[in-house]
Amino acid sequence: MEDIISLFGYLAAILTTLSFLPQAIKTIREKNTEGISFIMYGMFTAGVLLWLIYGLFINDIPIIIANFITLILALTILVLKVKYSAGTKMK
Repeated sequence: MEDIISLFGYLAAILTTLSFLPQAIKTIREKNTEGISFIMYGMFTAGVLLWLIYGLFINDIPIIIANFITLILALTILVLKVKYSAGTKMK
């Protein structure tokens, strides 16, 4: 039974982490962050960081790996939002 529970954790981690890949690729390629909310990505990135810390505290590998990768992708998008929005009001 524990194997099935772990499988659900890994599958959830893979799907939620990979869901950010298309946005990161699109943002990097197009250098356009106009449709991305700075506040939303800032809050999301902070939440992912907290999930990562939580995963480290409880030593849960799926939570640690998923949130580490998602943090890198979300930070990339957030940094590009700041970079490409320089001189314009952030949403």
